[in-house]
Amino acid sequence: MTQRNRTDRHHGKGRHHRTGAAAGGLAAALTALALLAGGCTGATGGVRGTPGSAGLRDPYFPKLGNGGYDVSHYALTLGYDPVTGRLAGTAEITARATQDLSAFNLDLAGLTVERASVDDAPAAVNRAGNELTLRPREEIPEGTEFRATVAYGGVPEPVTDADGSQEGWLRTGEGVVAVGEPTGSMTWFPGNHHPSDKAAYEITLTVPAGFEGLSNGVRTARRAAADGRVTTEWRMAEPMASYLATVAIGRYETTTATATAGGTDPTATATAGGADPTATAPATAGGADPTATAPATAGGADPTATAPATAGGADTPATGSVSVLTAADRSVAAATAPLRGEIPEILDRQARRFGPYPFSTAGAIVTPDGTLGYALETQTRPVFPAASFDRTTLVHELAHQWFGNSVTPATWRDLWLNEGFATYAEWLYAEEYEHVPARTHFERAFAQDANWAFPPAAPPAAENLFDPPVYQRGAMVLHKLRETVGEERFGELLRGWPAKYRHANASTADFTAYAESVAGRDLDALWDVWLYGDERPPGP
Repeated sequence: MTQRNRTDRHHGKGRHHRTGAAAGGLAAALTALALLAGGCTGATGGVRGTPGSAGLRDPYFPKLGNGGYDVSHYALTLGYDPVTGRLAGTAEITARATQDLSAFNLDLAGLTVERASVDDAPAAVNRAGNELTLRPREEIPEGTEFRATVAYGGVPEPVTDADGSQEGWLRTGEGVVAVGEPTGSMTWFPGNHHPSDKAAYEITLTVPAGFEGLSNGVRTARRAAADGRVTTEWRMAEPMASYLATVAIGRYETTTATATAGGTDPTATATAGGADPTATAPATAGGADPTATAPATAGGADPTATAPATAGGADTPATGSVSVLTAADRSVAAATAPLRGEIPEILDRQARRFGPYPFSTAGAIVTPDGTLGYALETQTRPVFPAASFDRTTLVHELAHQWFGNSVTPATWRDLWLNEGFATYAEWLYAEEYEHVPARTHFERAFAQDANWAFPPAAPPAAENLFDPPVYQRGAMVLHKLRETVGEERFGELLRGWPAKYRHANASTADFTAYAESVAGRDLDALWDVWLYGDERPPGP
């Protein structure tokens, strides 16, 4: 994510012990109840399960995420009506119990739960704030895989973060863009919304005629119903934290290209004029869709549309390559096309520094200005407001695909590992291709008082997560590490860190230990000053 400007919301997120006879009587009663329950459960062997925890005690968001299970896959089926703003969704969540579960929680803000089931059996539902509790008909033994299905709907409302910026399901005139860092994804689908629980995703979007539905990963199908409504299916096979999931719905123009995964010259395959070869028909001037045969129904898009897929509706990358799909709102498509066309080359340059690109697809989504006030590294396809779509920001968000998306922070306290690396990627790019030494950026950052407000590894509160020290001083830590260990070992670290924790989570302690293993020595003196120190040293 680009650093948020907090001055403008659009530009930025005691136990009581019983004793004596009373305690004995209570114990006897509880024993009798347990025996009674055991007799009622038959072959299950008695009540063993307990509810999973509501929250994972993150340092800044203690109620975010949930305990007792680990999600492996989300299948989200979404229909959206831009006229009413109503979202109709079904979430199928495949998970494995990490304890004997009698109930478990999901994070969901607003929206109405219509029904829920666990392994196709109806489940009891309870709502308390952003906590959705499901109690299955049968307990779930530890180690068992299960599937929870939640049907829900309503008009999503955005989240206003502690720093004053907005996230979640954001309306963009007649369209929408969904961004989730750090907590906004709960506004449009139920899930385990902590970065430590990564999963694969399949997202199916149905939108009215004339609109495009975009998301993460590879587009596997695109089909049109008789009334013109379009259903698009997206698959994100590699693990993704929920805050990196995205949806963009609007009048977008798309362009495809191909990049290599390992750092050789990319080969562009975009069609002339930037047209999308998977489109069912060309868009007419003025934004009308000639394939529309009827207006969208009042109930919005129908996620169950079953019209046959159009020929060529899937985007399948060639073996050993990365498919690149970019999209831009029609109002900014022409102006942003040249820079969008540079993405294969930038990815190739970054792969030389950071190792092979960690996903099978890449791209960008450029939205009209006025809603989203910052760029965000949504997985495989970062989202940019048009005013923020410049080369430096593009380099930053693409670097996040290695640092933040593939290697994801264990808690939100570890966010500097995302932003410090992405900021330093800007410095490296400028050094190599614009002839501005990274040391120059380091000295400028050193001189700025705002970068010394707190240590990058210890923001004082949630509203400080996107403040300058997390970005600029985080990058300064890496530059001092480079100067300390030398070019060869620093290059090894830039490639080795995302390789070691590829598609996993990592903490600050993991990073310092890894850096010391590469350096071959203790680096406490460096960490004490640059990573954890409160005071600015005498000189850079």
